[in-house]
Amino acid sequence: MIATSARLLRLVSLLSSRPTWSNAELARHLDVTERTVRRDIDRLRELGYGVESIPGPGGGYRFGAGNRMPPLNLDDDEVFAVAMALREAAQGAALGADPAALSALLKLRQILPTRMAKRLESLDATVEHTPRCEPPRASADVLLLLAYVCRASERATLTYRDMHGATTVRCVDPHRLVHTGVHWYFVARDVERAAWRTFRVDRVVAVESTGEVIDLSDAPDAAQLVSDTITRTGYPFFARVRLPLPYDDARRLVAPIVATHEPEGPDQTIITIGGADPDQLAGYLLSLRTPLEVLSPDAVRDALLARLDSLYRDNAAARPGSGGPQ
Repeated sequence: MIATSARLLRLVSLLSSRPTWSNAELARHLDVTERTVRRDIDRLRELGYGVESIPGPGGGYRFGAGNRMPPLNLDDDEVFAVAMALREAAQGAALGADPAALSALLKLRQILPTRMAKRLESLDATVEHTPRCEPPRASADVLLLLAYVCRASERATLTYRDMHGATTVRCVDPHRLVHTGVHWYFVARDVERAAWRTFRVDRVVAVESTGEVIDLSDAPDAAQLVSDTITRTGYPFFARVRLPLPYDDARRLVAPIVATHEPEGPDQTIITIGGADPDQLAGYLLSLRTPLEVLSPDAVRDALLARLDSLYRDNAAARPGSGGPQ
């Protein structure tokens, strides 16, 4: 049987690992009697842990939502996962320039066991990053406020700066936040326009709840709306292309945030994809490295054939005995 202090830490870890536990389950995992479990629960409550009792046959326990945060117990793998997530957030574009992720990472590293600190030091010493284009970053404060009004279903006042720098104030009914892997988007109903809209979170200047509860029974699929908005707007040129792939395979090859997908039978899918010009679209289609058929427009098909012809001529000229450059 383990010592009381170690058993209490183990009990905290168990209670943190899932929503509810029966008394019997806890006793079995701790190798003690159910009476001992009840005593240990009382000790945790004296230490400030908000442990709630669950009525019913056999009884049970769970951590309740309290104002006081108890000590957090993580195993080595969990500590490493949290540290890596904070490291990525501090270095990447997930939360932007706010110092919260970096501050949390520094606090965590100060209290890490030596073995874990050495693992992270080894990672810092050996990992390098290739140059990457950093997209505009979303504010953590704005993200939290948007998440709150979405969860509370409360109408909000949104101060928004568009891609041209013009600032407007919108009355919106919040629905969801969507992350594409590059940008955060806020999906909401524009009250004045009576239409669903997507807003880039990095362009949100301020958000304030009005406290008015709203009905969102007609809310759309937020992720699909963002995908459709990205793929159907913001590009001067579009192409329709048939891929000899089932719908799910086509979506894995060409992400929904890049193109819209229409199944055409069990083994073919038509995508609609936007680009800056026909040549840029042709280059992207070649990068897919799969058979395909450009349905429209002719300009994209001609650009694709021109690239293939140029590629063929360059390599044919370089073949030994061709008389071209060696």
